[in-house]
Amino acid sequence: MPTACETGQHDHHDVYAQLCPCRGLLDLIANKWTTLAVGALEDGPQRFGVLQRQLEGVSPKVLTQTLRRMEEAGLLTRTVYPAVPLHVEYELTEVGRSLNVPLRALRQWAENHLHEIRV
Repeated sequence: MPTACETGQHDHHDVYAQLCPCRGLLDLIANKWTTLAVGALEDGPQRFGVLQRQLEGVSPKVLTQTLRRMEEAGLLTRTVYPAVPLHVEYELTEVGRSLNVPLRALRQWAENHLHEIRV
């Protein structure tokens, strides 16, 4: 069901429409590493190495790409602290934190229903 665009930049938003700008956002948040990164950052800022250890199986390259996409979208901030070695922390923005509720529900659903689904 189409909804009005709050920014006035578009007539409406309809995720089922091929050219709806919401599709890019859905692509980002439907990515497994984005979903997991949001959960990993739920309790506060984290350093890259901590995130990589928590998100078992993600390569440094893919994690870097995911975090950059999230930052560009406004879901997280990246703070660099001048130190040797460089100290970088990632933290969810307010809009990024708002993703916790639906994505936490999705992660829990996956864990609860895995035995019923063939993957």
